[in-house]
Amino acid sequence: MQPSQKEIERICAINQPLIQELNTGSHSLTETRQLVSRITGRSIDPTTEIRLPFYSDFGRHLTVGKNVFINSSVTFTDMGGITLEDNVLIGPKVTIASVNHPLSPAHRHGLELKPVRIKQNAWVGANATILPGVTIGENAVVAAGAVVTKDVPANTVVAGVPAKVIKKIEEE
Repeated sequence: MQPSQKEIERICAINQPLIQELNTGSHSLTETRQLVSRITGRSIDPTTEIRLPFYSDFGRHLTVGKNVFINSSVTFTDMGGITLEDNVLIGPKVTIASVNHPLSPAHRHGLELKPVRIKQNAWVGANATILPGVTIGENAVVAAGAVVTKDVPANTVVAGVPAKVIKKIEEE
């Protein structure tokens, strides 16, 4: 559900100063979780660790599960919705985008919102980019630097630009 322009402006007016405070001060893990909870409007579980800096364009459509690790300099473009399920690992400088713009020049300033879901126990490597509408399957691994344009099956490793399955993960 796309928020109205007034709602977007209202939430951004609240959240952008909170993100700036988060990224310019020294904060304990508890204080970081508290600030991110205010940004998302949802409680961040005490088992979740978030390294700073932390970036979001909106904040209210980001959902973070339990025992999640978010490394430094991750960018969440979350207006279309981003869900990180339990036990997810997000590497440094990852970009997860749930917002795009139409290709048509006449409509390019519009927004296309498509949610992103990172399922349980998935790992997104450093500098990877996850594009709108993508689901990363349970236990999947996105290699560092990959650009994920399509859903990733559970228990696989994807790599490259665009990302392709390079390996199946076997249970030990």
